[in-house]
Amino acid sequence: MELSPYVEGLRGELGSLTRFASDDVAAVAAKLAQALDSSVRLTLLEVLSAAAAEITTRLDDTVIDVRLNAGEPEFVVTTIPRHGGQEPGPAPETAADDAGTAARVTLRLSEALKARVEAQAAADGVSVNSWLAHAAIQALEGSGPGAGPRSRLGIGQRITGYARS
Repeated sequence: MELSPYVEGLRGELGSLTRFASDDVAAVAAKLAQALDSSVRLTLLEVLSAAAAEITTRLDDTVIDVRLNAGEPEFVVTTIPRHGGQEPGPAPETAADDAGTAARVTLRLSEALKARVEAQAAADGVSVNSWLAHAAIQALEGSGPGAGPRSRLGIGQRITGYARS
């Protein structure tokens, strides 16, 4: 999706607002519009991402992601595959709160684990975000890895990590 026509439209609107202003004001407005170009693009990307997340919450077994391709947003529609003939759980973004908004989480992974996750997500034909969300849903529903009883920590076992609230 090309954002340039929308950015140019906003720039044109600002220009039309200053058509009766002095030349100095019009020049400042043009420079301001040019300076705001990246901020406007970022805001449009946030709007597109929020819209994709909201639409995803209303779809069963389908996730809509917004990805950047050569600096322009691109919509990617992914159907969550059914594993082992089971009925799939809700789409990852439906794990959002009751208001239907998606929450952002920062997850720190080792480079090796990140590479494995990316490879598996690519093999499944989904984004890393969708793959991780689906894995979390499976784990919470008891059908994913680590779903069995948890062993207590003993000698030689440790937990390390980073958490932020």
